[in-house]
Amino acid sequence: MAFRLFSRRARPAANPAGGLALRTLLQWHWISSAICLGGMLLFGITGFTLNHASQIEAKPAITTKQYPLPAAQLDRLQLLAESEAPPPTLPQDIQTWLAGQCQCNVADAVPEWSADEVYLPMPRPGGDAWLRISLADKLVEHEVTDRGWLAYFNDLHKGRHTGDTWRWYIDVIAIGSVVFCVTGLLILQKHAGNRPSTWPLFGLGLLLPALIALLTIH
Repeated sequence: MAFRLFSRRARPAANPAGGLALRTLLQWHWISSAICLGGMLLFGITGFTLNHASQIEAKPAITTKQYPLPAAQLDRLQLLAESEAPPPTLPQDIQTWLAGQCQCNVADAVPEWSADEVYLPMPRPGGDAWLRISLADKLVEHEVTDRGWLAYFNDLHKGRHTGDTWRWYIDVIAIGSVVFCVTGLLILQKHAGNRPSTWPLFGLGLLLPALIALLTIH
């Protein structure tokens, strides 16, 4: 009994500061994971599909429609096309007319003016689109190319033709992912004493991509 009493290891004194730091790390870790979960799943899945894009066939669907150009719109556009400095966007009334006629939004499209036509490129995720207003033929031609949902999500991954709001979202996910990884590393450090494989696995995770890049990418 005496031997057991004197040989028992004393429990380490509680460290309130260490416990608070660990709780703070855990809180930041789960908050960042909750915020980034949807984005990380999306970018993880589309990272795989992009890496195998050549093996996944996609047949684009192309739709072309033509509409007659009213005389009032024709006269307005001809005046703008012949002016020394055509506007960087179409007038609002013509935008409204095109939206009702072609079911397309040209507010952000930058027109390319010439004497015979006005061309508006309208690239978009997962496809392409353009609109041509032929002043000579008095016609509006609208073509839409749809490459499917897989191409759409792949373009979201790349931030291709997605607009400022989506690019801001990508920035938020990137920052949140960094917070998630850094807090995860600090939590690993807290528990590494009881898990001998922590640092070998961590080192392998850093070394493996470096070795692949140095040995196989030329």
